[in-house]
Amino acid sequence: MALSRFWLSIILVSVLYILVMLAFGRSYSIDNIVNGKKDDPVLVRETYLNQLPASIGDSLTNSKTHSYSSVHKDTVYTLENNIVKITTGKLATDGILPTCKNTILDLLIPLIAYLSFFCGILQLLIDSGASEKLARFLSPIFIKVFPEVPANHPSISYMMLNFAANFLGLDSAATPFGLKAMQSLQEINPDKEKASNPQIMFMCLHAAGLTLIPTSIIGYRAAQNAQNPADVMLPCIITSFVGTVAALLIVGIRQRINFKSATLLLSLTGIMGVITGLLIYIARLDIIQKNHFTNNISNVLLLLIILSILIYAFTKEKKFAANDKNIFSSFTEGAMSGLETGRIIFPYILGMLVAISLFRNSGVFEMISDFISKIFMALGIQKKVVDAFPVAILRPFNAAGSRGFMIDAMRTYGVDSFTGRLSCVFQCAAETTFYVIAVYFGSVKIKNTRYALPTMLLVDLVCVIAAIGVSLLFF
Repeated sequence: MALSRFWLSIILVSVLYILVMLAFGRSYSIDNIVNGKKDDPVLVRETYLNQLPASIGDSLTNSKTHSYSSVHKDTVYTLENNIVKITTGKLATDGILPTCKNTILDLLIPLIAYLSFFCGILQLLIDSGASEKLARFLSPIFIKVFPEVPANHPSISYMMLNFAANFLGLDSAATPFGLKAMQSLQEINPDKEKASNPQIMFMCLHAAGLTLIPTSIIGYRAAQNAQNPADVMLPCIITSFVGTVAALLIVGIRQRINFKSATLLLSLTGIMGVITGLLIYIARLDIIQKNHFTNNISNVLLLLIILSILIYAFTKEKKFAANDKNIFSSFTEGAMSGLETGRIIFPYILGMLVAISLFRNSGVFEMISDFISKIFMALGIQKKVVDAFPVAILRPFNAAGSRGFMIDAMRTYGVDSFTGRLSCVFQCAAETTFYVIAVYFGSVKIKNTRYALPTMLLVDLVCVIAAIGVSLLFF
């Protein structure tokens, strides 16, 4: 219900704002909002050549390209058939129609490919009996956090693989594992249209995104020639760990989970021990060794997971044969289920991305972002912190958009500046909450998400606060 109202609200507010700006002459054209592409120049006025100042007119007529950039670098005059088009700035994201097209071509098709492959691998995990053994091994821990999930239930192994993929920064693998976990949890959900307690706990822990190797962030910093691309690694890990603990506590208190369990405490201590040990090891490496280690460890572990599943499946060929299957037919069966999942979640992705397109291109997002920034500036928050806020504000809505702000912050303020580094920690420490809720709950056709959305947004806020505190401590 909350997601539906939010989706409807941002569309209505964005469209009304666009029409009001057009009616009062604050916008010249809204074609780009419908048909424009990201980074297209925004048309603000058209005029005749003879109505321009002589200096600009002469520059246009003498230019081979018939274009002229003013002292304000983002304002460009272009002469076409004696009509001058004046553009300022760039379109924040694709318009409605390009968004619809790109949702299929750039997002859905790759996502379906990932889903098909990893669901095929997961089917081997199921048919070989490995998922049952993994669930049996993890049950003592998971039943403390998910008391309503039966011991040895297959969803436990899927959730573990999802957390592991997030932990290693493997987004392409985390989504298929997570969707499989949601589908498995839906099987034991008594009300198929309402999110169950285990589903909400899983979603909030997933949104916190405990990360060990922020591979993509390190890659972006390396591309911007950072002195030490991996120097944000520890702040990212600490911030995501704080977010994960916050999610566990917030949801756990509401679901009355027993936090005094020795098994649960030992598990958290073990995770902290693994993180600490790896950080100590990484701290001893030089820059080249750090980059080499962080670039390879995630992919090596992913390949080891796939290899382990395949080898185990090979040792259980008789079990496949007893069910009139073989390893490859089992893989293709799982891949087909991934394809079907992609078909189901497409409308949810499309609806959310179109709403976000309107929200950003209308100018409402920038207005809200500027308002929030002014409030924090008035409260005495340092400018170097406020300058990174666009990443934190947009991150729950759109990963690509917040990534663009992050890269822009590194270029504008310096890749090794406080603002540039904080932007990277913001990008790493939170999840695209609205997109994730639409995809995960949409995959199992949940209509009532209960308190999942406000809780996930609260966890995002905790991550933002933690990111600021940790970054001030480190940088």
